[in-house]
Amino acid sequence: MEITGIISGLIIGIVIGALGRLVIPGRQRIPVWLTIVIGVVAALIGTAIAAALGVADTGGVDWIELGIQVALAALGVSLSVGMYGRRRK
Repeated sequence: MEITGIISGLIIGIVIGALGRLVIPGRQRIPVWLTIVIGVVAALIGTAIAAALGVADTGGVDWIELGIQVALAALGVSLSVGMYGRRRK
């Protein structure tokens, strides 16, 4: 993997993670690095799910794939907030 692939993966992870945090109401008390990790994982899993469903390659913006990725990121953020919040108390 080249450096441009790593950088673009991190940027996509930041965007997907941030969108996942924005979808969830309230304040999420998790670190930024955890949001990035959740975003990267959600982007990878969401792409695999979209490919399995046959909606990964469409003309223009892949809205269905993006929706799957954001939904997975929101789920990951929710689970992380629940687990991280319990440990921090």
